[in-house]
Order: sequence, then structure tokens, then C-alpha cells
Amino acid sequence: MRLGVIDVGSNTVHLLVVDAHAGAHPLPATSHKNVLRLSEHVDDTGAISTRGRDQLTKFVRECLVIAEDHGCEELIGFATSAIRESPNGDAVLAHVKDVTGMRLEVLPGEDEARLTFLAARRWCGWSAGTLLVADIGGGSLELALGLDEEPDVAISLPLGAGRVTRDLLVGDPPSPRVVKEARRHVRAAIAAQLRPLVKAQNPDRVVGTSKTMRSLARLTGAAPSSAGMYAQRTLERAVLVERLWEIAAMTAAQRTTLPAVSAARAHQLLAGAIVADATMDLLGLDRLEICPWALREGIILRRLDGMH
Repeated sequence: MRLGVIDVGSNTVHLLVVDAHAGAHPLPATSHKNVLRLSEHVDDTGAISTRGRDQLTKFVRECLVIAEDHGCEELIGFATSAIRESPNGDAVLAHVKDVTGMRLEVLPGEDEARLTFLAARRWCGWSAGTLLVADIGGGSLELALGLDEEPDVAISLPLGAGRVTRDLLVGDPPSPRVVKEARRHVRAAIAAQLRPLVKAQNPDRVVGTSKTMRSLARLTGAAPSSAGMYAQRTLERAVLVERLWEIAAMTAAQRTTLPAVSAARAHQLLAGAIVADATMDLLGLDRLEICPWALREGIILRRLDGMH
């Protein structure tokens, strides 16, 4: 069957259409995305603006047309932290449904972590043993660890690259004092939630997912996207630490000259590096592997499991 998934993230709204069959590898057919940055379309109370709501509605309408054109039999829609934490998130989703007919489900943070873990587990296989997964989104950081397809520990923290940029990294570029304070805040927030991971079994394999992790890996020497999704890629913390302070001194415009850094995400690159460095350091990780599957694939796999 042709299955479509609309992912409403804090940065990007993304439609992924796949050929999906129970027991088979989901094969991408087409994708369509738009950088809406919903987390930045908010007022002082955190409510999503009318402009942000209308842009989301317009894009969902576009996704419905594309999904129909590509023969989708089923379309699933979900929203993450930007909608989940907004005071008017329910009203925004009600507006989208009234105008387009599409119902978007809000995922709790722990479910994000669990579904991302499922995708990474399927990608890595059972031979990976106890698996630790770290995902840096626009609004949140997800951490999950376990031996099975359902993680033993699943944590979601409000430390996405977009959120940290908006709340903690004022300035272009931010001053060294601002960067150090952001670094301190991020590390304290992660350390406060690490006990369940520290008490659990040590991981045999550690992977990172998300566009932020892929960009950081590319920035520190990993293979480019042209090498294909099966190329082995790692993020080395020692190299990341060296590059972090270089990135901190750059403006957003200057960061676009770096490998694999788009104009849409350049302003969030520093925040992503700070969160990735803190996560790896506090968990005692020298490196992590990059997994190309993440939340969207986890949603698809869970749906396929239901079919089976």
C-alpha cells in the first residue's frame, strides 16, 4: 500500500510517502517539506499566531493533494512539541481539521522517544544489543535505551535546537558569555534527568538520529548525503568540541558556508552542537553512529505492525 505521513515538527512540516507492506522495508516514494518554524510563530504566552496556524493549514492542504496524486491509500498526521506545548495547540489542530479534514494527532514526548527508538532498533537490528538512541529535534531532545523494540527508558527534554536558540542564544553571533550560560543551562537540564539511564544497563551501541545530528556529523567529517543512506557515519565528540567554538563565533550567514548547513537551519546549528556535546559528555560517549531512520519511520513501522 501507499502510506503517507505528515510530520508537524517545531522547525519543519514534512510529508513522506512510502510503499509500505507488512514485513517489508518501507520504500520512500516521494517527500514534500516546508520550513515553517512553528515554534517561532508564537506570542508572549507561547500561543501559536494566526499566521503560523494559517501557514500550517495551507501546507497540510498541499500535502493532501500530493498524497492523492501519488496514490496514497492512507494518510497519518502527527504533531510534536511545538503544538503539544502551545496553549492554543488544540485550537490550531481543530482549525486544520475544519479546513482540510485532516486530523493531526499530538504525540507525547515519551512516545516520540519510543517511536524513534523503534525505528533505530529496526535499522540496527537485534545484533546491536542494548541500544541507546539520542534525537535532537527542533523543540525537544529525546533519549531512549533498551534491549527490545520497546525501550526500558524513554525521556523527552525541552532542549531542541530551535528552542535553545530562541530561549538561550540571543545575538548573531551570541557573545561568549551567552554561549557559556546556554551550555551551563543545557548540561544542568540533562544531568537532572539522567538517573534512569545511568541505572540501566550500559549500551552496546549508541546512535543519533535527526537532521541536526546528521548535519553535525557531516560538519565533523562524515560522508555527505550523496554517499547514500547506507554509508556508515559517526559523530566524534572530540571533533565536535573543536568545531563548537568555531561555530559559536560565526554569524548564521557565515554558517551556511559550512558543509551540509542550509540557510533554514544555520541559526540553530550552535544550539544543536551544544546539546549534542552535553548529551555525549554526560553519558560518557566518545562517538555515536548516525541512523537515517527516526520518528517518521517509527510511525510507519508501528502502522505496519498493526497491519501484520
